[in-house]
Amino acid sequence: MAKIEITKTELVWPGKYNEDGTLKEVPRVSLPFQVIETVNESRATREAQKGKTMSLFDTYAGTEGDTFEAGWRNKLIWGDNLLVMGSLLEKFAGKIDLIYIDPPFATGADFSFTAHIGESGEEIVKEQSVIEEKAYRDTWGAGTASFLQMLRPRIELMRDLLADNGAIYLHCDHRASHLIRGLMEDVFGAENFLNHLIWMFSTRSSIKSTWKRSHHDIIFFKKNGDPVFNWDDDMVLEPLSEVTIKKYRFEDDTGRYRLSGRNIKGSPIRSAKDVDPSYEKTHPELVVRDYLREGKVAGDYFFLDIENQSSVARTGYPTQKPEELLYKLVAASSRPGSLVADFFCGSGTTLAVAEKLGRRWIGCDLGRWAIHVTRKRLLGIEKCRPFEVLNLGKYERQYWQGVTFGETKDKPLTEQALYEYLAFILRLYGAQPVAGLAHLHGKKGKALVHIGAVDAPVTISEIDAAVDECAKLKQTELHVLGWEWEMGLYDLMVEAAKKKGVKLLLLIIPREVMEQQASAKGDVRFFELAYLEAEIKQPKKLTVQVALKDFVIPNTELIPEDVRSKVRKWSDYIDYWAVDWDFRSDTFMQGWVAYRTRKERKLPLACDPHTYEKAGKYRILVKVIDIFGNDTSQAFDVEVK
Repeated sequence: MAKIEITKTELVWPGKYNEDGTLKEVPRVSLPFQVIETVNESRATREAQKGKTMSLFDTYAGTEGDTFEAGWRNKLIWGDNLLVMGSLLEKFAGKIDLIYIDPPFATGADFSFTAHIGESGEEIVKEQSVIEEKAYRDTWGAGTASFLQMLRPRIELMRDLLADNGAIYLHCDHRASHLIRGLMEDVFGAENFLNHLIWMFSTRSSIKSTWKRSHHDIIFFKKNGDPVFNWDDDMVLEPLSEVTIKKYRFEDDTGRYRLSGRNIKGSPIRSAKDVDPSYEKTHPELVVRDYLREGKVAGDYFFLDIENQSSVARTGYPTQKPEELLYKLVAASSRPGSLVADFFCGSGTTLAVAEKLGRRWIGCDLGRWAIHVTRKRLLGIEKCRPFEVLNLGKYERQYWQGVTFGETKDKPLTEQALYEYLAFILRLYGAQPVAGLAHLHGKKGKALVHIGAVDAPVTISEIDAAVDECAKLKQTELHVLGWEWEMGLYDLMVEAAKKKGVKLLLLIIPREVMEQQASAKGDVRFFELAYLEAEIKQPKKLTVQVALKDFVIPNTELIPEDVRSKVRKWSDYIDYWAVDWDFRSDTFMQGWVAYRTRKERKLPLACDPHTYEKAGKYRILVKVIDIFGNDTSQAFDVEVK
């Protein structure tokens, strides 16, 4: 019989290889990041500092380095983690010390979650966005094959981002643990497998057809070298039983202890533990004091209950993991100042724990609401260090436009490709193209349509030109679709257009249009810009205060009835608002912030007064985030005296 020699076991699935037998390449697109918000101070810190002359983070500046002392700023990134990780490689390849991820492994799960409205705190069920639905379809549309096809390139990028002595924890359950173990061995090598951890928890499951499922799996791999493992950290050690603690009957200045016999041949002491105290005097060389430790070395299984439904720490995410679980993993596998990353960060548990343990962190999620929930969660941490909220913004849209409509590095977007882009957006909006006009691109019913560019905000002058062309054609309605908007144009342009006999409708082009499945199914919705009204007061010299006066979401017919029925007043739609006292660029610098929490539902509609160092002209930017996670900003130019 011929001898069969197996040199390698491999997990293979449809789509892993190209038709010529080569492994499909991982896309490594490097795009610049846009910092859309810098958070300088947590609300918890501000409350703790009330009455003092300066907050800990009133003045934060400096170029970024690789340590907190060198100006490092933690990073919360909104976007597709495949593009995000590819864009992080240039600066962070081989620099991340620990990665924890909890990818969407629960096939068939409902990824909606609960949110709360206004002061009453009444619950609503927030459905996942179209973009999240699309991501879910991509992950599980073809079963395990599409799940592995989604995960493999991301795992490869994580491997490249990890430091040589870095480690990765991948959280899963019984439906995916066997697949993930094989996938991780395929990418990292079987020799780099470290452990398969079991997290046990209580469950109300009443299943009777098989064993009750009351644990999750955590697959643990290293990259190359020996990773950090702080086995003796207080958060890693398992607690001792009361029976064990009672055995430490003696005590000195060092602590509680028990007497043990040394393993010496011929010793008259026969007991290894709990030696008679008299031997310490008669045979001191044969006895040692065994002091009580904080705990015992942890095993590869542990019981930690899930976050209680009534806990104030609950964020509304059904997949939220308890902080205690992440404390154990992060404390074990990193040191203070280490860089920890979570590229499926969800409600931000990993980032909150990393912050509290003094680690640097990078978090990423595709969901806009996840980013908002995480930001609020971090703001609730006293002395939370400054962090940035980033996305790939216009650079991601430019990349999408080029891939979709034929632009390359050596071949700029042609006139034909630009026409195809405009026709594509018009089709999704349900409009028809029109030709021969300078500023108008289509028509929907009686309204003409103007479409903004992918790489620039829609400007006041741009809208003004389109309105003038509309008026010249004696058309009375104009719809403007844009990705981003020049600050402060809503009031100015709506009123100006009305005076010219044109009804103006301003609508946001949602990120979902870049997702092929969403656009193909016709799932894309264009929402009107929300309207924000605020009053700027100057109560005393060099001092300014902002008060919200109104907030309107025009698309009330698109808001679910169960939500509308629970809204009592306009401010119930607001979940968070903040003020930048000296807005100078595209980055919002948070100077004052207020938001609702599960415990504190009341929202102040006037901010604390802000005192400037000197008189002059300042631009104040007010940002509101509504209960759906959408943000609306309004700029005010103020002469401070």
